[in-house]
Amino acid sequence: MATEKTTPASKDEATISLQRSIYDPGYVNAMSHFYRGELGRIMVWRQRLDITTNWAITSSTAIITIAFSNRDVPHIIFFFNLAIVWVMLWIESRRYRFYDAFRARVRMLEAHFLVPMVMENRQMLQGEWKKLVCEDLILPSFKISKLEAIGRRLKRNYVFIFVLIMVAWVTKIFLHASEPITSGRALYHALRVGHIPSWLVAGTFIATFVSVIGITIYVGQKSSGEITEFGAHRSLWRI
Repeated sequence: MATEKTTPASKDEATISLQRSIYDPGYVNAMSHFYRGELGRIMVWRQRLDITTNWAITSSTAIITIAFSNRDVPHIIFFFNLAIVWVMLWIESRRYRFYDAFRARVRMLEAHFLVPMVMENRQMLQGEWKKLVCEDLILPSFKISKLEAIGRRLKRNYVFIFVLIMVAWVTKIFLHASEPITSGRALYHALRVGHIPSWLVAGTFIATFVSVIGITIYVGQKSSGEITEFGAHRSLWRI
């Protein structure tokens, strides 16, 4: 059986046809609409992320205000504050995974379609990015894990909310304790609220602090994030 051999001339013709396609008006128009649609989609998910963050901030502000405005309010109210913020973080991390999946398409178009167009450099059309985008359109998939999504939202917003809650919790204990706290033992006994033992309150506080800081540091080291803090040729942007 005779097999077809790919000659250098046929390879050059295929490369030329591929490079011409980027300047075809119909192709450019379709890709422009596709880019605009994907950009609108990630903006919707971006707004949904802001909603859960606002809920976490609003609930924390309300609980902190209630706790410090009334001496009789037990400090265990901050336990429910932590629970609410953890739930908001869980919901937001799920939304962030959808946002990141669609953002990856936008970045693919920017890097492999817009950049060659702006630079007018056909040689920059490299890789199988078209195939990857088409496969993702047929079968969408997440680009990051659940843990990485949680870590990114912690690093951006929620670590500050958790630290504020824990600082307010400790301050509430010292200000409204039934007896003056002059030692570590006195502080430990002040953690007890009704039938809730001191060890449970202390364990919740320590576990939250360790998990928040640990996840934030771990994901921060393993992930590059959405954007760099200082880009190349930064001085050129001073208009």
